[in-house]
Amino acid sequence: MKGFVEFLFVMMLLICISLPAQAARIKDIASIEGVRSNQLIGYGLVVGLPGTGEKNNTFTEQSFRTMLNNFGIKVPDTVKPKIKDVAPVIVHAELPSFVKPGQTIDVTVSAIGEAKSLRGGTLLQTMLKGIDGEVYALAQGSLVVSGLGVEGADGSKVVVNTPTVGRIANGATVERSVGSSFALGDTITFNLKRADFTTARRVAQAINDQYGASVANAIDAVSIKVSAPRDSNDRVSFLSLLENIEVEQGDEAAKIVVNSRTGTIVIGKLVKLRPVAITHGGLTVTIKENIQVSQPNPFSQGNTAVVPNSSISVKENQGKMFKLDTGNTLDDLVKAINDVGMAPGDLMSVLEALEQAGAIEGELVVI
Repeated sequence: MKGFVEFLFVMMLLICISLPAQAARIKDIASIEGVRSNQLIGYGLVVGLPGTGEKNNTFTEQSFRTMLNNFGIKVPDTVKPKIKDVAPVIVHAELPSFVKPGQTIDVTVSAIGEAKSLRGGTLLQTMLKGIDGEVYALAQGSLVVSGLGVEGADGSKVVVNTPTVGRIANGATVERSVGSSFALGDTITFNLKRADFTTARRVAQAINDQYGASVANAIDAVSIKVSAPRDSNDRVSFLSLLENIEVEQGDEAAKIVVNSRTGTIVIGKLVKLRPVAITHGGLTVTIKENIQVSQPNPFSQGNTAVVPNSSISVKENQGKMFKLDTGNTLDDLVKAINDVGMAPGDLMSVLEALEQAGAIEGELVVI
């Protein structure tokens, strides 16, 4: 019994070792060509605001008059309507793939005028158009606004989040579907989300291992073309099997990314350093202004004078030197930096100097 348990443990260990370390499903690392969402946009009015809408905006007034005219109400040109309870907005949404007429999608509503808040407002019927100018959905409903704005009489105000942007869950009804090339032709093309020749080759190889040679061909670092049945039902079943195949992705290129605005530094695990010795020190200059008052002697008829007295001190911080040998990895670099106690700003300077010296086996990207 003991020998059997040991044998079972060894077999499980071998299975774990044989599994890919970075295996991922094809559906998680690639998208299908022709299967994509489309952006929709429209212009509308939000009504019912508690005095937080527009003040006197020309295009808002025109929109308000047009809306009333659509209901047979003619507003005389001499009458200037008060529109503080109305706000012009831009409505935008994403139309997912394969959405059919009658289904609903979420919409985002954003104020474009002087409205202070959309809280409590209702969006009137708004046409959402695509890039071709066709209407694909109609939006309407009550807004959910997470932001809050409060203003006092003296001009002081407090704003939490963004009160001029709201959302309507399932707020638009789809009126027209977008055609897809998914069911056309004899092939399906997978496009990798991250271009990599190694990953593209492995995806094609994994598909061919299960369905035969030449079923999949890697076109370039992004696209893999796969032969597929023409019947739509068979194609859906075939794609369901393909997208669940696990593939070991290629390693990312060795990079160090430095964000100069926030001080964020990200070092990839494959970054290595050539033999180099590093020292970095800082110079601190401090200037103090001491104001002194000079008083004249009694009965001397002199004037009191203010005399500035400046003191300047220079302090040079003692720099520490550390040495990195051939093939040092990310762990070695991080440990050396922590031992020295280097700040992010100093580390940026060191990394730039290392890159100029050719001591980094990788790419330094400054954003």
